Amino acid sequence: MAIGSGLGSSFGLAPEVTYGTYVAPSRFLEGTAQLRKRKTTYQGGGMAAGRMVHPGGRRYVTTRGAGGNLSMGVYSKGMGLLLGGLMGGTVSPVQQGATAAYLQTHPLADPAGKSYTMQAGVPDLGGTVRPYTYLGCQITAAEFSCEVNGGLTVSIEVDARDVSEAQTLAAPSYPVVNEFHFAQAALKLGTYGAEALVDGIRSMSLRIERPKHDGGPYMGSAGLRSQGVLNAWSAVSGTIQADYLTKADLADRFASDTPTALVWEFVGPLIASTYYETIRFKVPMIFLNGDTPTADGPGVVSTSFPWVGQHDGTNAPVTIEYISSDTTL
Repeated sequence: MAIGSGLGSSFGLAPEVTYGTYVAPSRFLEGTAQLRKRKTTYQGGGMAAGRMVHPGGRRYVTTRGAGGNLSMGVYSKGMGLLLGGLMGGTVSPVQQGATAAYLQTHPLADPAGKSYTMQAGVPDLGGTVRPYTYLGCQITAAEFSCEVNGGLTVSIEVDARDVSEAQTLAAPSYPVVNEFHFAQAALKLGTYGAEALVDGIRSMSLRIERPKHDGGPYMGSAGLRSQGVLNAWSAVSGTIQADYLTKADLADRFASDTPTALVWEFVGPLIASTYYETIRFKVPMIFLNGDTPTADGPGVVSTSFPWVGQHDGTNAPVTIEYISSDTTL
């Protein structure tokens, strides 16, 4: 028996071959899965002499689905499937030299065909872990964030076709991993390909949104949605919170509305040779919003600059590079 609380929970996933068709979870990650069933009902019943309450026999579930959020740290291994589902395209890890380090490069691409089976193991008070299996899961957004003394975390938004309680709980198996954190972080701004380190940064966030058509449901689909496709501009945005240290880095770029390239990276322990556990976010063109720095009291002046990424006409609007010992996504 498992612990009869959230301490006994688990989360696993696997890429699907056919959208909405179960594949046993094979990748397990530490985190919380706030995924829930969704349903829409129709209540029938007309006027009938003496009847004062709707007839329960004519309540029907007309559409159903699922979705919610995944929250976790960003780990040195095992993140490739989620990065691929967010960014799209076909990515294969590339071995670095003749070492155990492999580079995944995820440029923003069409995520069509990227769907996953996700399973949350939810313990009841008696210690029985109940499997809730979400089919046809598509990632619609993710937000990465890190602040002083904290780790790099990610919140992932998921839409799913359906949820089943009939599948067997997959036994979780967790790899030995590290987590990326504040002491490993650096923010660089400047000309694309020659960005320079910026000092004074206290926190940072980056959000990538992939809005999708909801895929119906349509008549003949038994109230289930089909695979959604992109139906609006993808959005890349975030916020930089910094002490007012070097005026040219942020305040001047905001005031002049001058674009700059952004690189936000975390470099962890050595894997082999000159290759380190790394996650790197590259946005070739951003514009800073926010406000002019002001002294609101006796303390150090600190300013928050929301930013938005745009297409520079040449490079992928955002690319995530991930160096780990994973040989597959």
